[in-house]
Amino acid sequence: MPRFRRGFDVQQAHDWLARRDRRLAAWMKRLGPIEAPPGWGKSFDPVDALARAILFQQLSGKAASTIVGRVETAIGSTRLHADTLSRIDDAALRLCGVSGNKALALRDLARREAAGEIPDLRRMSVMEHDAIIEALVPIRGIGRWTVEMMLMFRLGRPDILPIDDLGIRKGAQRLDKAEVMLTPKALAERGEQWGPYRTYASLYLWRIADFSETPKAATNRSQD
Repeated sequence: MPRFRRGFDVQQAHDWLARRDRRLAAWMKRLGPIEAPPGWGKSFDPVDALARAILFQQLSGKAASTIVGRVETAIGSTRLHADTLSRIDDAALRLCGVSGNKALALRDLARREAAGEIPDLRRMSVMEHDAIIEALVPIRGIGRWTVEMMLMFRLGRPDILPIDDLGIRKGAQRLDKAEVMLTPKALAERGEQWGPYRTYASLYLWRIADFSETPKAATNRSQD
């Protein structure tokens, strides 16, 4: 059974993409090299990461970080898991700022973890990325995009293109100087040119979408 390493050679990905797409190559030269995300070298717990992703949904990074901190204090642990989340009831979660829908999602995550339905990091290391997506999207509150962010920033899978991500779509539009954004389906077809390094192309598309002469302040994300 093949084992997937976490991360890939970003210089190799850079050189490959520069040869494959002249428009992208011009932006890569303008923006400079993008280093490997720091999460590739850090151990993490998929259940904890998914719980944090749920808590970060539809909130600013600052607000979400505050709520996560309150939950950690309430459960007496920095590890969000079935055993630690069982220490707090839904009313206490609401006092921490967790919505009813997110509380239900956390409970579903904990139930599935207890039932052995959530693959751990070791198991993920031998799973194709589509299989990981298939295993995790049944969790309430976890969509394909959330799993794709884990695949990119935590597992370092090289060939992920989040076609539903607005920033990716805006970046592709700016890259091609198009009047309108590509549909997700059309973006998937456009992205075939960037395989097998669509993850690295995505990092540039986000930069392209956000590019301005005035630097922006960094924001916290659940996968950081």
